[in-house]
Amino acid sequence: MTREVFITHVEREQEALRGFLLALCCGNRDDADDLAQDTLVKAYISSTGYQDKGKFRSWLFKIAHNTFLNHKASLRMTESIDEARKLISSTSTDAAFQHQDLYLALRTLPPKERSAITLFYLSGYSIKEIAMITETKEEAVKKQLSRGRDKLKEKLKLL
Repeated sequence: MTREVFITHVEREQEALRGFLLALCCGNRDDADDLAQDTLVKAYISSTGYQDKGKFRSWLFKIAHNTFLNHKASLRMTESIDEARKLISSTSTDAAFQHQDLYLALRTLPPKERSAITLFYLSGYSIKEIAMITETKEEAVKKQLSRGRDKLKEKLKLL
């Protein structure tokens, strides 16, 4: 892939990538921006190996997901929404954002469940696509979605 083609693809997918990472980082824009930058650098370095057989977005999200899993700060889980609320300062997240409670609840999920929920509900990927992005089996994705939904329902009931 040439540099120009890479830039064209990135310009088309940049907003979706940032939205995906923002959800994974539970609204923390600084972490999401850092991960987006790391993802794009890794993608550019790997772009010679990209074969235009699949979706560029799926390939990019796979790199973003792996970058997220390797990023220690974004993986910090909390036990409760109150604990998450204390952890997140008003400067690191948009306090007026309409999905604030969802982000707080997402922070209580383990990273794999958080990823599955984010990819399925916020990014619109199918179970099969999520399995490819996260390099897991479809059954594992179904379990992660089920567990994640159950935990989110429980946490969001408390609000």
